[in-house]
Amino acid sequence: MAEPTPRRNEPRLRPAPLLFEPAEAASDPEHFFDLESIDDPRALLARATELTLAFRAAADRAVEYQAVAAAQLADPRRFDRLTAADIAERAEWTEDYAKKMVEFGRDLLRGDEGPGPVDPV
Repeated sequence: MAEPTPRRNEPRLRPAPLLFEPAEAASDPEHFFDLESIDDPRALLARATELTLAFRAAADRAVEYQAVAAAQLADPRRFDRLTAADIAERAEWTEDYAKKMVEFGRDLLRGDEGPGPVDPV
């Protein structure tokens, strides 16, 4: 299970950088961040773990940005605000999840620690 995302008053841990793969490597279905070329199982475990942590951190951060965007789009002060149903349709969420994300985003915008990332499941 992923670690909770740090809040604004906690420093973010720096995971291993996600390096973009060359187009020819990305088109090969067997190629994944050069892991298939690592023969030593210890090195493979270490690099795969680094990537796992980096992807989790990236996903957690992306969810926070989604929540902030949803809260901004639903802001009643906006003349062009969207409903939870509109946001859900744009983000391919359920309406209930969109409502939770709007609330989470509002907590983030206020600087509240809140309950942490919203689990879409």
